[in-house]
Amino acid sequence: IFTAVLKIPSEQGQHKAFSMCLPHLAVVSLFVSTDMLVYLKPPSVSSPALDFVLSVLYSVVPPTVNPLIYSMRNRELR
Repeated sequence: IFTAVLKIPSEQGQHKAFSMCLPHLAVVSLFVSTDMLVYLKPPSVSSPALDFVLSVLYSVVPPTVNPLIYSMRNRELR
């Protein structure tokens, strides 16, 4: 994605493409990083509070943030 955006000749086009992609990439990276933490953490580190926080970050935050990102994008496109 980054190399494709950097190949756009105009700086304004690059800015628009980055502003469109970066929020989505942030949500995807949050989803993937919490997923990796859940499945790759050692069993000795297991605590109910940590498991709860990771499960909320993994299952609640990305679906909640995604509509907010789309609504921001729709307002800017109008």
